[in-house]
Amino acid sequence: MSKNLENDPKNPDTSEHGQHYSESSFWDKVKSFASKVGGQGIYYALILYYVLADDETPASQKGIILGALGYFIFPIDLIPDLIPIVGFTDDIAAITAALKVIWASVKPVHLEQAAQKTKEWFPDFEASPPSF
Repeated sequence: MSKNLENDPKNPDTSEHGQHYSESSFWDKVKSFASKVGGQGIYYALILYYVLADDETPASQKGIILGALGYFIFPIDLIPDLIPIVGFTDDIAAITAALKVIWASVKPVHLEQAAQKTKEWFPDFEASPPSF
């Protein structure tokens, strides 16, 4: 994904957290906290990332994704990320809720891309898409 989505007029910011999204911040967060978030959480975040990068994803759904990923990136949230075990519970809940809302836009290629990238950090990871 080469373009900076937060400055793309086709991707409206529909939440206060969407303003915190940037591609570099997303990758920094994923790399820094992958082991704490766990394979399934990273997989779900990556699904959103790849759906966001898809030019065919409707702008309204990109806004939802930006909000969820912005919340994931933003260090100050409902449950601080540095609290062991439960610190990412709210982040994963936001990501899962966004996935449920935008699920119609998720393509097999997004799932495959997310699974492949997740396996780079978690070699034994077996992708299991959410069942809504």
